[in-house]
Amino acid sequence: MPLLGAHMSIVGGPDKALRQGSEVGCKAIQIFTRNRLRWTGKELSSNEIIAFRGTRDDTSVVPIAIHCSYLINLASPDKDKRKQSYQLLLKEMEWASKLDIPYLVLHPGFHMGMGEDAALKTVGKMIKRVFHKCDRCKIEILLETTAGQGTCVGFRFEHFAEILKSTDSDDRIGVCFDTGHVFASGYDFRKKEAYGQMMEEFDTIIGIDRLRLFHINDSRSDAGSMIDRHDHPGKGLIGLKPFSFFLHDTRFIDHSFILETPKGNDENGVDLDIVNLKKLSNLRKEL
Repeated sequence: MPLLGAHMSIVGGPDKALRQGSEVGCKAIQIFTRNRLRWTGKELSSNEIIAFRGTRDDTSVVPIAIHCSYLINLASPDKDKRKQSYQLLLKEMEWASKLDIPYLVLHPGFHMGMGEDAALKTVGKMIKRVFHKCDRCKIEILLETTAGQGTCVGFRFEHFAEILKSTDSDDRIGVCFDTGHVFASGYDFRKKEAYGQMMEEFDTIIGIDRLRLFHINDSRSDAGSMIDRHDHPGKGLIGLKPFSFFLHDTRFIDHSFILETPKGNDENGVDLDIVNLKKLSNLRKEL
């Protein structure tokens, strides 16, 4: 069965994210290792590692992914920024390795005027360098689909095919499919037939076996708007029903689906993660 979960805060220690996830009904979680808009972050202590592993065993929540800092831009035309991004990505790999988290979710980057083709080749080369540096590390980097906002790359399936071809590391790189981003970038999957066509295109261009993880978000922005605005499942312009296409797709029976929706409580004071996870769980049961 697919694992449903959400992004959780590590304030107070990484183990707290597992506890919070367990309390709202997560079967899997995703975390940041630091403030997503800062280059620096504290080192991971041995006590935190021990606490995290113990809490993982106690709760049975799967820490499926670390989401890399938003500041990492391997596509940057600025050599110093690329170097800084490379070094931070190595730090993220270190955290994932120490906490036994299998996936690192990474935004492909922003070309900043250098053009898409040059950016895609640069991203591939930089990831290849990271894998060479961490040749014994088994962590997989998952490139996340983007909405196409600004100069970001990764909003067309062809972009991933180009990057993957440049990394020469078939067993260490895959794709994180963000439903809200894909929709905003122009893939309108609100009807079953359209969903089937989209996934067929994904398989032809990238390969369905490369798809490792889902971010299951609705979108406040319409299809083709290229504006990245997450919403709760069923509350945005995608609507609730299309998410059942993913949850009932037998190719993804062993995948995790992670919410990245705004935190808070509904009008009845119920945690929104609980509300959203229940919605998705009910969808999954409706065969």
